[in-house]
Amino acid sequence: MSTTAQHARLLRLATRASLAVASILIVTKAVAWWLSGSISLLAGLTDSLLDGVASFLNLLAVHYALRPADDDHRFGHGKAEALAGMAQALFIAVSAVLIAVQAYERLQNPQPLGDATVGIMVMILSLLLTVALLLLQQRVIRLTGSTAVRADSLHYRSDLLLNGSILIALVLAGYGWPQLDAYFGLGIALYIFWSALQIARESTATLMDKELGSEVGNDMLARVLAVPGVLGAHDLRTRVSGSHWFVQVHLELPGELSLTRAHALSDEAAAAIKARYPQAEVLVHADPVSSS
Repeated sequence: MSTTAQHARLLRLATRASLAVASILIVTKAVAWWLSGSISLLAGLTDSLLDGVASFLNLLAVHYALRPADDDHRFGHGKAEALAGMAQALFIAVSAVLIAVQAYERLQNPQPLGDATVGIMVMILSLLLTVALLLLQQRVIRLTGSTAVRADSLHYRSDLLLNGSILIALVLAGYGWPQLDAYFGLGIALYIFWSALQIARESTATLMDKELGSEVGNDMLARVLAVPGVLGAHDLRTRVSGSHWFVQVHLELPGELSLTRAHALSDEAAAAIKARYPQAEVLVHADPVSSS
């Protein structure tokens, strides 16, 4: 299987798994909230509802991003992933606001919790499913560098904290501290809102063609300069679109080289970068250097 085909398979698997987990958690948290009346569980349910919408949009965006380049999109459709990340940031921010409002209302009008046992069981299930999904997502991110999956993973990491906090709140409520439920809800809302800002910042960086990190750029230059016959390199430019990297670099080659040999060295330089970064599409420009 080619690297591109493997990346496409992993991205589809990650987005489908995310939607499946969100769907399961929506149903189980709805039942648990109905039985317990916990504001923390309502916060978790609200977050999972928005997660489900975001995961569905993410699935559509990744499906579109995987379409090959065409006459209207010569660099492919990868930035659909960053757009999905922005949509996720919006949904997560709305979720945080709704949770904060519900928590504030509960602080103003305290209410006793119902049976928290079902809620505790649901939150344990939520933690197990979220951890399993995060492990899958981290593998996909490591292999593909997907912006959309990274954004999805970031908000599911916040869900891990959310679900853990809800579990603690339910347990403490059972020991006679039901008011802590609303305070946990407020803390969760603040953290989720911060996560939304992080996702928006990363997605914006991709949409604005932010360069890859300096470590990656320096490594690319070192690999190019290690090609025998290359005298120097400059003007390295990089950008990211979905799981694809686009790289441009100028090579300094002896001016007396034939066009055939200069082309061959350019191909070797591009191959040196792709050997380490297979997701990169490399464009090399040869600059002649006078030997006198």
